[in-house]
Amino acid sequence: MAKGDTSSPADTCRLYLITPPVIDVAAFPAVLEQALSGGDVACLQLRLKDTGDEAVRDAARALMPVCHAHDVALLINDRPDLAAEVGADGTHIGQDDWDYADARRILGVDAIIGVTCHDSRHLAIEAAEKGADYVAFGAFFPTETKQPKSRTDPEILEWWSGLMEVPCVAIGGITVENCPPLIKAGADFLAVVGGVWNRPDGPGAAVAAFNRVVNEVSRQN
Repeated sequence: MAKGDTSSPADTCRLYLITPPVIDVAAFPAVLEQALSGGDVACLQLRLKDTGDEAVRDAARALMPVCHAHDVALLINDRPDLAAEVGADGTHIGQDDWDYADARRILGVDAIIGVTCHDSRHLAIEAAEKGADYVAFGAFFPTETKQPKSRTDPEILEWWSGLMEVPCVAIGGITVENCPPLIKAGADFLAVVGGVWNRPDGPGAAVAAFNRVVNEVSRQN
């Protein structure tokens, strides 16, 4: 996922990985390598909510080489300041986090900045008009990763993809089994946490399975 180039060569839906809430910085790079070796992934969002700044810095510096070796962007959740400091590719901000204009000022015009929009069409249009590189809708399914502030359905993806060129990310409880309706509805990216890291056959197999489903559904469309 590079700024200005947010689609795959086939212009299909792509995976947007989010780290587990807690990671072992020494061990997780190998886990990430396994995942990224499984197939196409657009980006990794480093999301460590309950750790200090130094832990986020350490994790970013450990994971960035793995990401970039696979041409995968690294985004840091909620912290454009830390993203700028460590040289990450961008940030993802929620409605209660940094203001978009401040994030852009800190990161510059070339960074990727995505914005959580929950189930709100108004927030999504507002974010796009300000210059967000993508908007994120959700949650689409029950999730144990976090307590979602909203629930929504695929219709919002259909509406968005028919109206706007800014890419949209679907998030919330997404798995290999339940993702086809989101792909059909027009999601540009599937944000996945447990659906990859908790899959019994491993993250590499999970990424490969997601890519197979994306390709199958895209052919049907």
